[in-house]
Amino acid sequence: MIRSVLIATLLSCVSALAFAEPPPFDPNKILGSKHDFTGLNKRAGVVAMPGVAFSDYGTPCIYCHLPDDKTIEQNKAKGGNMQWNRFVPATQYYNLYDSRTLDNKVKTPSSISLLCLSCHDGTMGVDMTVFKPNGWVTSEDEALHLRLNGADDLMSCGKCHNGKVAHSIAIKHIGTDLTNDHPISMTYAGLTHVDQHFNPPDTPNGFDNGVKLYDGKVECATCHNVHNPDVGLLLRVKADKLCETCHIK
Repeated sequence: MIRSVLIATLLSCVSALAFAEPPPFDPNKILGSKHDFTGLNKRAGVVAMPGVAFSDYGTPCIYCHLPDDKTIEQNKAKGGNMQWNRFVPATQYYNLYDSRTLDNKVKTPSSISLLCLSCHDGTMGVDMTVFKPNGWVTSEDEALHLRLNGADDLMSCGKCHNGKVAHSIAIKHIGTDLTNDHPISMTYAGLTHVDQHFNPPDTPNGFDNGVKLYDGKVECATCHNVHNPDVGLLLRVKADKLCETCHIK
């Protein structure tokens, strides 16, 4: 009964999403951004997200980051992803990008890109964290634990976010087929200063314009800054300048 009421509430509220005015953004903070899950109700102008579509943990950090009192060892023992408060996705289902010109081929994404994929591949609920906040009572949690998935079912955000009832989430749902996406988790070809098709980075950590490398590798967060809502698609630099940061055209 309670679940039916929650579903009805969600369906009745999301139609207002397209008309909501977002609050001012601070580019230096996650608060107010699209990754601030605790602030989505305010952004949408309706009580339809935290506590209904997914659990409201009261802080945006815990959806990705380990609590301060937990260790990587404790996290890994529960199936967690290194220093991130998310479970490791079923990597055997990923189909990674490949081509005859790709020198640095990988079998599975690195932990930092698995963090992103754990939501954006659409296989796990966006609130499916390894650890919950202190004092959290799971038995009292009545959220639907929706997945960032475009499917037309009650376990997926796409049930309402289909471009008709509310804005489409299609661009946010990457899925497990990554063959048509930019390759990730491979060593950046420009590090050696030998490949004439790539610019050498300004520092071992990346480029002065904000594009980053992680242990010398290209990851999701190389191009995307999840904390900065001011640039379209959360890009570290504007789209017309992004590709030429690495690629020599």
